[in-house]
Amino acid sequence: MEPADASQPSQSAPSSPAGSSSSSSSPIGTVRLVNAVFYAHHGVMQEEHRIGGRYEVDVSADLNFEEAAIHDDLDRTVNYEQVYNIVRELITENNFYLIEKLAYRIARRVAEAYPMVDAVEVTVRKPNPPVGGPCDRAEATYRIDDVASAVAAPERPDA
Repeated sequence: MEPADASQPSQSAPSSPAGSSSSSSSPIGTVRLVNAVFYAHHGVMQEEHRIGGRYEVDVSADLNFEEAAIHDDLDRTVNYEQVYNIVRELITENNFYLIEKLAYRIARRVAEAYPMVDAVEVTVRKPNPPVGGPCDRAEATYRIDDVASAVAAPERPDA
């Protein structure tokens, strides 16, 4: 068998654009809420529960919002004001030890509120965490890649 001539075009199937598959797929967009800031009482140390601190949250939702864009229709996409309210309620009306739990609970609630979303990612940041030295922030990110499956599975009662 002779080696292929690099100057000749390939006989293989035409390539598809980067990041896409050759099968048809629906367009994906991302709706983000970036750096929503709250004062709340979370943390492992009792001092954090008593005094409280600043928490910053990012929420990203991947979905096909083409119909929302074409028809200028909020009901066909993620309403980031409602997402903000979900985040605010979970952060300000609860006291958890871990920011991981906040990220998990927020992601689950957003997925339940918007089952048409393909994926949800939540990052919770705690600026200047009490780690015994200088540190800009601690953060935890939780991602649900298959919202339909996650919503179908009940949330664990201890979560």
